[in-house]
Amino acid sequence: MRGVTAYLQVANTGNAIAWYERVFDATEVRARLVAPDGTCMNAEIEIEGTRLMLADEMPSIGSASPTNLDGTSVVLSLHVTDSDAVLRRAIDEGAEEIYPLADQFYGDRAGRIRDPFGHHWIIATRFKDVPEQEMVAAFNAMFGQ
Repeated sequence: MRGVTAYLQVANTGNAIAWYERVFDATEVRARLVAPDGTCMNAEIEIEGTRLMLADEMPSIGSASPTNLDGTSVVLSLHVTDSDAVLRRAIDEGAEEIYPLADQFYGDRAGRIRDPFGHHWIIATRFKDVPEQEMVAAFNAMFGQ
């Protein structure tokens, strides 16, 4: 494997994988590596062709989930065929809506959620390709520049 892969720390890897399977149609792609004490040290899923790694948090080595950090500095952006359906499913399955779906100036219909494990996701569907110059102009107009 090469490149950058997100590695999500969660309070319960099994519950997180089950949620991602229900909400994002994730597929578990490798065997879980579980220590004798039951701690999941590594698991891998695939969502829309992208692999994510997951593990149970281990505060003793500085590995904490967003729920124990009281926030996150990372936002995951997930492009899907139908953002309305996926966002609704996420909320129905316990996600918190951060901001509602709306057509954005950059050409995506997007909204943001916090999943039950504390991770933030922008759920988006491209509805229009926006030329860069037009996107920058729309951005600047939003801020009165």
